Amino acid sequence: MRLLLGARLWTFLWDLLVLLDMGCIQSIRCKPKGFRESVTVIEVSASIDSNPTSIDESSAVVLRYRTPHFRASARVLVPPVAGKDTWTVGWIQACNHMEFYNKYGSKGMSSWELPDLRDDKIQAISDSDGVNYPWYGNTTETCTIVGPTKRETKFTVSMNDNFYPSVTWGVPVSDSNLPQLSSIHRDQSFTTWLVAISHATNETLVLQTIRWRMRLHIKIDPDKPLGQRATLMEPITQEQPQILAKNEPIPTNAMVKPNANDAQVLMWRPKTGDPIVRKMTIASSYTKRGFASCLFQKAME
Repeated sequence: MRLLLGARLWTFLWDLLVLLDMGCIQSIRCKPKGFRESVTVIEVSASIDSNPTSIDESSAVVLRYRTPHFRASARVLVPPVAGKDTWTVGWIQACNHMEFYNKYGSKGMSSWELPDLRDDKIQAISDSDGVNYPWYGNTTETCTIVGPTKRETKFTVSMNDNFYPSVTWGVPVSDSNLPQLSSIHRDQSFTTWLVAISHATNETLVLQTIRWRMRLHIKIDPDKPLGQRATLMEPITQEQPQILAKNEPIPTNAMVKPNANDAQVLMWRPKTGDPIVRKMTIASSYTKRGFASCLFQKAME
């Protein structure tokens, strides 16, 4: 009998140790999973439209072009939010490489540059809208869940981005509109994160990481009549984004000021002589914000 009782006691103690090791309490009942463990990305997609970059020569002052859109969308399921905590889920984007050169024949070239990124002082720079840091935007790019909630919540967040700049036909440091623009080269890379952030603790959860790139080469003959000057070179179709199997951390600079629009400078680099820093609204427009949508619905009544 004593042997039987001793065996049962050891079995009970062993089961207790196993339960404790698993993080369980209240005998055989375990803690319910928290927000971090329970938030789920049901579906995520990312693509760049297949249409080529369009070129607009309707202005005698500037050449305009519009690149295809990058698009990202995710369906997310979040658990009930305890207490008065509030969580925002949405898209954060950063630029981690930028080449943007506009050549003017034998005169030189203008170049939109991000100095700290160019000089390798930072890994990436925020591509926020400049107001709602760190988010890409705050209209429909994000969804906010205000606690306490008793039920799970399901929603979709989506965003898109493309370039729609204007480039002067004439040398940007000259008052002349004489067309001398001979080529445009652009190559930029971005990382886009789907993120959940707690308003109470600032806890940040990276739910998904996407990498994408936009390249552009336009050849221009300034001696031809307006409307016949520009030719789109390779690539005609952009390479598709990568949805990473393993998430990447968000660099600090991707979360804070300044954003890429505010940090960029326009340099004039002549064939001879020193570079000139010049900011011009007419040649600006780092990116053109596309429409982003967020569909929000309560689930699991």
